[in-house]
Amino acid sequence: MTTAPSKAPDKAAAAADRPHDDDERPGVRGQVVAVIGLLDRPLTSYYLVLGCSVLLLTLGLTMVLSASSVKQLQATGSAFTLLQKQAMWVGIGLPLMWLAARLAPKAFRALAYPLLLLSVLALVLVLVPGLGQTAGGATRWLRFGGGFQLQPSEPAKLGLVLWAADLLARKEKLRQLNEWRQLLMPLLPGTGLVVLLVMLGNDLGTTLVLLTIFLAVLWVVGAPARLFVGITGLIGVLVAILIVVEPYRMRRLTGFLDPTGDPLKDNYQGLQGLFAVASGGWFGTGLGEGRAKWQYLPHSETDFIFAIIGEELGLVGTLVVLGLFGLLAYAGLRIARRVKDPFMRLAAAGVTAWVVVQAIVNIGAVIGVLPITGIPLPLVSYGGSALIPTLIALGMLLSFAKREPGARQALAARGPGPVRRALSWLGLARR
Repeated sequence: MTTAPSKAPDKAAAAADRPHDDDERPGVRGQVVAVIGLLDRPLTSYYLVLGCSVLLLTLGLTMVLSASSVKQLQATGSAFTLLQKQAMWVGIGLPLMWLAARLAPKAFRALAYPLLLLSVLALVLVLVPGLGQTAGGATRWLRFGGGFQLQPSEPAKLGLVLWAADLLARKEKLRQLNEWRQLLMPLLPGTGLVVLLVMLGNDLGTTLVLLTIFLAVLWVVGAPARLFVGITGLIGVLVAILIVVEPYRMRRLTGFLDPTGDPLKDNYQGLQGLFAVASGGWFGTGLGEGRAKWQYLPHSETDFIFAIIGEELGLVGTLVVLGLFGLLAYAGLRIARRVKDPFMRLAAAGVTAWVVVQAIVNIGAVIGVLPITGIPLPLVSYGGSALIPTLIALGMLLSFAKREPGARQALAARGPGPVRRALSWLGLARR
């Protein structure tokens, strides 16, 4: 009696030839571990801040040219007028950023009080009739000769960050943060003075950013939950009062709640911004090929430059911008978490809150999820008053990132940078 040959060995061999899930998982797991390891390197924060800043600056220069070319060609005969001015501000800001990245924390602490005092003085001058310039319903500019003008509320953000961080770091060192009075005095009156001066100029957007910095340092320093919630509630009431007492802000709020109402006046800018973003589709109309800048969208190179990005670069372009700001937020919070010095921790958190919240408010206004406040998109929108303090603040983050655990050793192991190598090749520096 013969038996049929068994097929079990063939099945076993075939099963052995097929890749198992267990064989595949180590590869995927290894890739995940590699990515996590890359993010956990000592200089990760440094390179993220530097890379995101440079990419956003480059995108900003490109989009300022695209957004302003038509209007400037008609007004001045050259499409490059605002690009040249913005490039000049970048040329001033980048060396200041490089210098800030090389300063020690004690240098920033020394600058805290003078910078805040000068900012307060400039904010007072803005309110003097004949000196302050009004635009868009807000009095926030000091105009000098030769077309040069300054918005003092922008350096005031940096001054408030440094002053608040230095003040709370000193109190923490002296163990004076156990009571709410010690926590809020004189932080609350000092912040209130700066906020009051900005509010008197009807600049609600900058007021919100200043209050965000105040809340950020309170959170990081470890304010009690009840105190933090109470102050947040008071700020909400204050903002509501500011909106109600000013007719144009109330019109913006009602326009935000009813976007289709009054499309040719109060809602015109918001609707045109939404049309620009929506018309971009996935990949946009092409760089320089947008239609909104042809006298359809007001302030397309400043407050609504994100709409031009959405129109010309599409959803992909907007997601890149969001990703860059997301990475910048991650890097800033990573620095605040890893540094040991209380001043660096508080200052890093304050700068991160300032830049990221300002970006969220600007983008939210363009896409219609937040009311229009008139604040620029950091590093991207046109304007030197906002750009230079932001670059200095990011340079300070770079300085702090070099003081994370293991960062100094990693920098030393990296060897001389390209500038020093080039100088050594030319015989201008020691090898």
